[in-house]
Amino acid sequence: MEETAPKERKQVIYRFKALLKAGAHILDKKDIQLIKEAYKLAAETHKDMRRSSGEPYLFHPVAVARIVLEEIGLGATSVIAALLHDTTRFGGVPLIEIEIKFGKDVANLISSLNRIATFNNSKDNDQSENYRNLIISISEDIRVILIKLADRLEIMRSLNHFPKEQQVAKARETFNLYAPLSHKLGLYKVKSEMEDLAMKFTEMRNINP
Repeated sequence: MEETAPKERKQVIYRFKALLKAGAHILDKKDIQLIKEAYKLAAETHKDMRRSSGEPYLFHPVAVARIVLEEIGLGATSVIAALLHDTTRFGGVPLIEIEIKFGKDVANLISSLNRIATFNNSKDNDQSENYRNLIISISEDIRVILIKLADRLEIMRSLNHFPKEQQVAKARETFNLYAPLSHKLGLYKVKSEMEDLAMKFTEMRNINP
């Protein structure tokens, strides 16, 4: 895989600095230091990875972390978990390493997110209600669900770059599963944006079969 180019690295750093700026009024020095360490680990882990758009994969966890912080209002632990949420699944970083460096709370959040992702990859698309109940049942910490919603929102915002079949599948899943879950948790703005984006791609599919 192609390594992140210097210009792209600058773009990633710019986005990460925007994340720190967004949390400047609520994060203390210790939080900021840990978030910087999490970013370094994510950057190293994902340095050779790219998204469907061809962009560096690192754009994704940084954007998810910013949604978690700025739009959902979670704190440093959740921001760190968002930055690292794909490092164990895609990057092979041992969960114990994350626990040692960032604490048990972060490791537990990532472990639960990994479990949800595993179930999501194997589930029947017609079982949205069962899957929604499953997410709730295995997420003892509400932050797991909130980070998962941030993850899906970022994916929906980037869906233009996905293959068409994935666009439709993710749009339907978002409309049937993640938007109702957002509503249930009182995240009405997130719910509305998810529905708007999902309808955009399902309607496009209906117009251009």
